[in-house]
Order: sequence, then C-alpha cells, then structure tokens
Amino acid sequence: MPTREELIIEKTHRLPAPTGPDGDGSAAARQFDVALMSVGWKLSGDLLEHLSGRSAATVVDTAVRVLPVVRREIGAHVVHNTYFLRFPADVPDTLEFWAACVADALLDPDVIARGGPSTLLASGGLNLLALPRYGRYLHTYPEMLAAHDDLVPAAGDRVTVLHLGGPLEEEAAGLYRRLAGSQVPLNESDLDALRSLAPHHATDPVAIPVRENRAVVNQVRLDLGADLLIDTVTDVLRLACALSGGDVTLEEPTRFRSFRRPVRRALLTALDALIGATPAKLGDVHAHREPWKRLGERLHAGEHPQWPHAAAVFRVARGEQTAHSFNSRVESRFRADDLAGAVAVLSSAPGLLLRSLDRLLRAAVCEQEQDAILNAAEQVIGQVSCRVVLQVREHLMNRASAVPRPRIFANRRGRAWITADTRAGLDPSGLGRLRTLLDLEVRRRLPAVGHLVIDPAVFTVALPLSGKTDATGFGVLPRGSLSPVEGELLRFFTYWKESAERTDFDLSALLLSEDFTDPTWLSFTALTQTGAEHSGDITEAPDGASEFINLDLRKIRSRVVIPQVNIYTGEGFDEVAESFFGFMLLDSAQRGAPFEPSTVRMKSDLRGPGRVALPVVFLGDGDGRWAAKWLHLHLSGDPYFNRVEGNRLTTSMLVRSVIEREYLMVRHLTDLLTAETVTLLDGGSLPDSPVTFVGLEVPEGLAEGSSVYTLKNLGDLIPA
Repeated sequence: MPTREELIIEKTHRLPAPTGPDGDGSAAARQFDVALMSVGWKLSGDLLEHLSGRSAATVVDTAVRVLPVVRREIGAHVVHNTYFLRFPADVPDTLEFWAACVADALLDPDVIARGGPSTLLASGGLNLLALPRYGRYLHTYPEMLAAHDDLVPAAGDRVTVLHLGGPLEEEAAGLYRRLAGSQVPLNESDLDALRSLAPHHATDPVAIPVRENRAVVNQVRLDLGADLLIDTVTDVLRLACALSGGDVTLEEPTRFRSFRRPVRRALLTALDALIGATPAKLGDVHAHREPWKRLGERLHAGEHPQWPHAAAVFRVARGEQTAHSFNSRVESRFRADDLAGAVAVLSSAPGLLLRSLDRLLRAAVCEQEQDAILNAAEQVIGQVSCRVVLQVREHLMNRASAVPRPRIFANRRGRAWITADTRAGLDPSGLGRLRTLLDLEVRRRLPAVGHLVIDPAVFTVALPLSGKTDATGFGVLPRGSLSPVEGELLRFFTYWKESAERTDFDLSALLLSEDFTDPTWLSFTALTQTGAEHSGDITEAPDGASEFINLDLRKIRSRVVIPQVNIYTGEGFDEVAESFFGFMLLDSAQRGAPFEPSTVRMKSDLRGPGRVALPVVFLGDGDGRWAAKWLHLHLSGDPYFNRVEGNRLTTSMLVRSVIEREYLMVRHLTDLLTAETVTLLDGGSLPDSPVTFVGLEVPEGLAEGSSVYTLKNLGDLIPA
C-alpha cells in the first residue's frame, strides 16, 4: 500500500515539505534535480531552494523515496526490452521473419528430438509457439541498449514539475478533503487513495456528496465509533459491501462476510432508524433486491425484535412485504398516459426529473405540455447537483443533430457497447429554452473570480462528469478529450507482468481512412506497414514484457489510428501483476532507446473486465496535424486468441461513435465564469497577485494563495 507521501506526489505532483536538520544540501539537491530531469521531471524553484537548506543526508533520503514514485508514474520503473534488437530499425517482413524462424527450428536439436517438422504444425497451420526463436527475448536489456544511440534532447520533450507542498499532515488532509468531497464519482485508484487516507482524517468536517465515497469513509467511522453518514437504505448496503471488501458502487456482486456482533448491531440500528423515520424509503430496496437478500442471511434481522423496521427491509427484498418504489410510481403514470402525473411525481426527486426530461419532452403532444415540463424543471433545478445539470446539458448537445447518431453506453469498468438511436427528435424551441435554463443555473453557481488565467490547452479537455471510467495514470484525460500530437514519431507501448500463468498480451493498431474504411493493421501478423513498425511479439512475461508500435506521422497514409491491447492467452487485465499502456512523442533526429522516459506523454494502467483495451485514438487531418482523442473503453472480446483482425468491425464502429459524439469541454465552464480579467497563458510572466488558474499543469511562479485547477483536480471546478 502506498504511503501518504507517495499518494500526495501521485495525486497532486506536490512533495510534502521534507523535514530534517538544516545544512548545505545544495549539491545533493542539484544531483536530485538532474536525476529527475533524466526521466522528464524537475524540482520547482521553491522545492530546490527548500531542499538546499536541509542537510545532504535529508536530501538523499528524500530522493530515494521520491524517484521510484515519479518513475512509476511514467512507466520507467520497469525494464522495457524489445524482441527486435534495433527496433524501430531492421524490423523484417512478417512472412520472411516466420520463414527464418522455421528454418532455424528445423535445425534445432530439441525440435528434431520431439519429432521434427510435425511439431511445428497445429490444426493445419504453423504453431508459432513451437519455434524456439519466437515469442521470447533473444538478447538482454543491456545488449538492446548498447545497440541504440543516446537520446538527443529536444525542446519538445516533456518536463513535469514537482512542486513544494506544506507539511505532510496538511497535504494529506487537503487530499482527503478533495477526494472525499469530490462532486464526481472517483475511479478505483482514487477510491483506494481515499481508503488509505480515511483512517487519519475520517472525522474531519467535510461534506461527502458521492455515495461511494461516503461508504468508504463510513467504514472507517464505524471502526472509530463515530456517527455514520447515512440517509438512505442504500448507504447501509454500500457500507456492508465496503466492510466485506466488495464493490461499493454495487455494480459487481459482493460476497458478504460474517460480521462481528457490534457491526451487525450498527447496520441494523441504522436501518431501523431510517425506516422508522421515513417508511417510504422501503421502496428503495427494490433497486438492489438480490444483494439485500444475501445481506439478510448475514444479519438475521428477524431474530431481533428490537429492530422491527430493519426486519421490514429484508421482508421487502424477499417479496414478503409490499413497498412501492419511486420508479414504479413514475412508470404507472406513464402507462396511464398521465404525463402531468409523471411530472408531479418526478418533481419530488429533482435530479431524476432532470434526467427524465428527454423522455418527458418526447411524450409531450402539445406546446402546453412541453411548457409544463420545462416550468417544472425550472422550479426544481436549484435542488439538483451541478454535475447532473452538466450531464443533462451534454446529453442535449447530442440530441440536437438532425442525423441520428448511434448511442454509446459504457459501464464504470469501461466495457462499452453501441446501439441505434430510435428515439424521436426533440422540438428545437424546447431544446433551446432548456439549454439556456441549464447554462444560467451553472453560471449562477460558479463563483465570481478576480483574475482568471487559462492555459488554452485545457479548452479541449472534456469535463470530468464522472471519474469512474477514467484510467489511472500520468497525463490521462477524461473520455472525449482532445489533445494535440506534436512530433514526427508517435510510439505507443504496453507492458505486462503475469502473476500465475503464461500470459500473452498483443499490442496492435487498427489503421483506417478518414471514413473508417480501408483497414490495415500492425500486430504480430503484420509487423510493418508504410511508415510503421512493430517491435515483435512476446508471448510470455514471467519477468515482465513490453511491445511497441512506432509510427512516422509524416509517412503513414491512414487518418485514424486505433491502438489496442488484446489478451491472446492467459490472465486478464485485473489478474496480471501489472499492466499499462502509454505513448511517446519524438522527433526523428532524437534516436534513443525504444523507451525514453522524457518523451512519455501518457501512461495509464490497464484494468477492467474485457479482453480488449482501447485507451485512445489518434486522428489526422491530412495536412500533417494529429490529435489524440481519449476513449478508456474495453471490449468483451473472446476468452482466447483475440486479434485485431477479428474485432476490427466492432472497434471501428465503437470508436467512430465516440469521435462523433459531442462532449462538454472545460471551455464551456470557463466561458460561464464571471471574471474581472481573463489572461491566456502564453509562456510570459504570471501576475504577482493571486489568481484563479485553469490548465493542464501548475506553472512555476504562480502567486501564493492562487486557486488552481489542473488535470489532478479538474472535478473541483464543478460547483456543488
């Protein structure tokens, strides 16, 4: 488990102020800075100055702790070897390479002893795994490095600044408050960080609007004997899942543990108080009947007459007691064609009313009914979280198109599917009125700022309306974000290390024309294309393995490049010891090794239930300009032998639907902010006074007391 210091560095790019005796640590601090620069990081001026005033031993101890963390951030903590020694040079034609492997195998004593040529065949085809030279490294990592020239530094190489933070307790408390109080659901990594921080800060006063976060904090508060933060029966169910080490989002089934008596008492007491105060909350049980039934087998509420209302929860779950759910009341109105009644019921749940606006407006048969729906939305919108308001706003952007687009669905694990949009269109006048209503509400909630400084690169970052599906890693943007690809060579990579069985991941790329036709690909079956090379197939990874694809963006003819990681055999993304994907940008004159840390622009962990990962897509405009659009998607794939050739139709349709979908970008919020002065960051000097800064990374020289919104906390830009 990471330490609090490691979590702070990873989640904020700040180093809690190192403590230690005063001294002259300037020489050690400069050496630390040089070591960081070798992997594309550097110390901020304030941090360098602070370390220089500590003893040399303190600086060295700090460097020993910090360097592994920043190296892990960009994937430089492992060895990245390649099958082909001089990749991207000297990559052979695929069939010639296979023929050479076969010729070598026919002379191999072990192959001859096993029966000769017949052992090289499987199901009427060539068994590549039977070839001694295929699928495993034939040279050491030092030998591979010796075959490459040193990297030539370039002005475009990435430099990530590590900033000076406050004392450890102060930084940890701040990170806890940000995670616990997030307006958007967290991804798995952030939830794990919240679990690590909660034992130290669970009683800190902070509003926790997201239910999953509340469950994690409640688990710790229960151990501490503090009051539980519970106002729905589902909060109790989530807490039981947390106590059992299960999924607090309730999307995956949890195997409930046998709880200790004090825990059973706390859960039953909470349920009894909730239902005793508001019996209508029994209707919420229907949404998760099966988990409630399994939990009931552990709590035995019927055996405790002192908690009669808690026992009712489990009777409803088993179907022994009737309780009408809120959704059933709404659906009964729709079945009776009682639109006004449906609006009246939904008005008591403002968030659900806003999420149901599309359906309600489609059901309206006259202008008066449409006006009644919009008037109801206007009356309750002030009670709806801003995240929901923005989600509805983004939804409406995709309902204004005259040509229906496929609908894309993705669960919290990134597994995605698409379907045709058969819904009727919405009235343009109603859409316009609704968009204005939503924008005015967001503007009302956004704080007025004095001097707003914006890095224009953040304008095309999608608003993080939910972090659940976003991968964990370095330089990762929310799904739908666009970022420029500036460099002559684009090189993406994957790394994996198996846990218990032989595991073969295959890095591949699907290359398409602008209209998503004319497919070609790079994979172990197609090692080269015009302007592109594959580093070679590795079929096992007991000590870790890497695969690379190199693209010369000046030469490739395709306009859509979709990297993917296919699980050919073995363990899944959630089962391997480690796996991640990333990409680098280089100039052709830089040379260097296949993996150069300072050129890494993005690295994301590969986790999820699917057998095919689609992290990002690269788009060219035909004039030499390229951009990355972020996907964070998984395909179910087949249990074995997934290949890019086999999923190209599904992949192209899914990716096209993401590309054509409109996403609400950060610029939408910054345009709604009320600011006295707005400055676009252009590399010049920053104001001396505090500002509100919105950008990808914290710039050096930002005045103390400034409000800062970067990739690490963009969700904080969304008001409550």
